[in-house]
Amino acid sequence: MSLRNVIAIDGPAASGKSTIAQKVADRLGGIYISTGNMYRAITLFLMKNKLNLDSDIDPDQVNSILKKLSLSYTKDSNGKLNLMTNGKAVDSEIRSPDVARHVSKIAAMANVRAWLIEKQRELASLGLVVMEGRDIGTIIFPDAKYKFFLTASPEVRARRRLAQTGETIEGSTVASVAREIAARDEMDSKRKVAPLKKADDAIFIDSSEMTIDEVVNQIVSSIK
Repeated sequence: MSLRNVIAIDGPAASGKSTIAQKVADRLGGIYISTGNMYRAITLFLMKNKLNLDSDIDPDQVNSILKKLSLSYTKDSNGKLNLMTNGKAVDSEIRSPDVARHVSKIAAMANVRAWLIEKQRELASLGLVVMEGRDIGTIIFPDAKYKFFLTASPEVRARRRLAQTGETIEGSTVASVAREIAARDEMDSKRKVAPLKKADDAIFIDSSEMTIDEVVNQIVSSIK
């Protein structure tokens, strides 16, 4: 039986998943969930518990620290969903450069993904959920009725990332960022645990020559 209240949006880094998923949730009156933020929250918690993420990481140490972590979402007075660790909102802290530098390493750990998967699935009880990540349609919610795989060329994604960060968009800079993105794609698609790939029944969207609204409209029209 397909899961009708979950909209799964997967795709590689810098493909616009977060922006698109948020807008789809707004259009449909649903709840937007970024699984990437959940991995960021775990990374932050490990750092605060003095785990050295620059060296080889002991999975047993991670498991021990995770036993002390409660990860949840709560709505504030404005209806905004806030990510909480042990009752404290961490939406701002998880954006730090240190967290960004280490999150891929943590997200690739099998024990971390196993710890998080049930918590991600429990979020379906919140109502209509638009969840984005890299393995939503393949691992987290394989029975979701609505699945989308969003991508764009590395060059387009590089330009979008530079525009988002306010950096100068020059040919050499774009090429450098595009190479980084392509390398990240290869790493994500070849990792042993939950590799990045399109679910067989997902709708493939290449947004290289599409606007944000065009992508959102395609997804919404596929659901309604």
